[in-house]
Amino acid sequence: MNNEIMFSSKSEVWETPQDFFDALDAEFGFDIDVCALPENAKCKRYFTPDDDGLSQPWQGTVWCNPPYGREVSKWIAKASESASGGATVVMLLPARTDTKWFHEYIYNKTEIRFIPGRLRFGGMKSGAPFPSMIVIFRR
Repeated sequence: MNNEIMFSSKSEVWETPQDFFDALDAEFGFDIDVCALPENAKCKRYFTPDDDGLSQPWQGTVWCNPPYGREVSKWIAKASESASGGATVVMLLPARTDTKWFHEYIYNKTEIRFIPGRLRFGGMKSGAPFPSMIVIFRR
């Protein structure tokens, strides 16, 4: 395995494939994308980095594809906290089952859907260099 590629920090932004999102939106009916750029927002309502989605309240049915860098655990903690307050939060995350955040916030506490194969994120010519999962946080 090439760890240089697998854990590369060249980019923390991985745009959700539109067809993949559309299938989830048909199932969940998202109200807001809490971690977006104007050019890749998946919902009419969204928070940009200038809005600081981590400091905003997350309510209703929430979509979140957070930056996959060292700060990802803050987004996961916010999802867990928001679900405790009544929100449903659906997150697209790298499937890193060996991490502290996976065991602290996800394992045996949420619904996990491992994605077969590798997603082809927006603008990429080939699949991601890591496996992905959908995690659903609910009260």
